[in-house]
Amino acid sequence: MKFILKIFFLSLFIIGCSPNKKSNEINLYSQRHYTVDKKQYENFEKLTGIKVNVVKANADELIERLKNEGENSPADLFITVDAGKLFRAKDLGLLQKVTNLKITKNIDPSLIDKDGFWVPITYRARILVYSNDRVNKDELSTYQNLTNEKWKNRILVRSSSNAYNQALMSSIVANEGTEAAEQWASGLVENFSRDPKGSDRDQVKAIAAGQGDVAIVNSYYIGLLLSSSKQEELKAGKAVSVFFPNQGENESGTHINVSGIGLTKYSPNKENALKLIEYLTSKEAQKLYINTSFEYPVNPDVEPAEIVKNWGKFKRDSLDLNLLGKFRKEAILVFDKSGWK
Repeated sequence: MKFILKIFFLSLFIIGCSPNKKSNEINLYSQRHYTVDKKQYENFEKLTGIKVNVVKANADELIERLKNEGENSPADLFITVDAGKLFRAKDLGLLQKVTNLKITKNIDPSLIDKDGFWVPITYRARILVYSNDRVNKDELSTYQNLTNEKWKNRILVRSSSNAYNQALMSSIVANEGTEAAEQWASGLVENFSRDPKGSDRDQVKAIAAGQGDVAIVNSYYIGLLLSSSKQEELKAGKAVSVFFPNQGENESGTHINVSGIGLTKYSPNKENALKLIEYLTSKEAQKLYINTSFEYPVNPDVEPAEIVKNWGKFKRDSLDLNLLGKFRKEAILVFDKSGWK
């Protein structure tokens, strides 16, 4: 009798764990920390009844967690704000391909991962912002021009450990080679107005406070400052103007990076995960992103927010974004050699 009961309860356990059983949730490992993301997941839950569970940490921590969990990982999706980290996750065998046509039809073809392992949900440009009082727009041209002696003690930028700067440096290594990247980094360090510190917002505030004249920042931060309810932030946003570097005919275009999402290799709720990716790239979700976080949409049927549209259109660097991961080690070595802290 005891043996029969054991078999009965074991059968119930196996049925309960069966992969055919419909799950009503998604487990998401995310580096993103924006208010708009919470709203997106709430909207998705209302539409589908599928609960979104979110674990937040930096990208490297989440990648290590996925590695350590292996086949037992509960994660369905990995979200990060850097294509280089998505490349690393793919390179480590932590992601699987996404071939769903409902998803790819939502995305500008030029932004799609050519290898199919990750999906962009927004993108941002690494722009220059300059003091309205102390800089003439005509003085600006390229990232490379920032090494000119006229910018001595005038350039502001955050630290070399920041993924946005590492991605920019990776793009310069990929486009121009390591030697050119080293020359650029060394020349830029010579023109720093202070040691790198703080966030992109802090660089803009430093311009407003007269601590420097030109900063390298992500585009969406300017939208956030100009829409802020805090007077200090609004004042900082109004103290600067936006400039897209490298727009000449024979120039690379302004560096861009993506917030992107990858389907984990052992996703236990794959069907639900694909539904979330489809939703996040839909027109409805894209409009919420652009009007809340002021990032650029990846869906070609959605236009940027009015604040962002006012900066005008620009030529994007067409570099394969996977190279932002492939050349990451070289980029970090360039930073170390140049003394960029």
